[in-house]
Amino acid sequence: MKQASKTPPDFYDMVYQVVRLIPKGRVTSYGCIAKYLGAAGSSRLVGYAMHGAHNQKPKVPAHRVVNRVGLLTGKHHFATPFEMQELLEKEKIKVKEDKIIDFQKYFWDPMIELTL
Repeated sequence: MKQASKTPPDFYDMVYQVVRLIPKGRVTSYGCIAKYLGAAGSSRLVGYAMHGAHNQKPKVPAHRVVNRVGLLTGKHHFATPFEMQELLEKEKIKVKEDKIIDFQKYFWDPMIELTL
């Protein structure tokens, strides 16, 4: 059986720090977070971090992280299959068929919005 590669725990912590900075009513992608952290091509690792985000303190708004075209690919990791969409809609983000409508309108790019 192949072992999963070890990811430094601080990488997940850095992901959580970035996600906590996403403003209410905005979303970003796994890939943009990875690129911001200097790990372009590691969007899957960001996804793994989001999978474990629900138990973090302070809270990590994982519902604000979607794939590169605005699909709610992480919705199955929430308490219900609809919770991610419900949380986004509470923030006035419209979702139809698991995809954010007007994705670019709500998109938040940490490379632009944050300074290293």
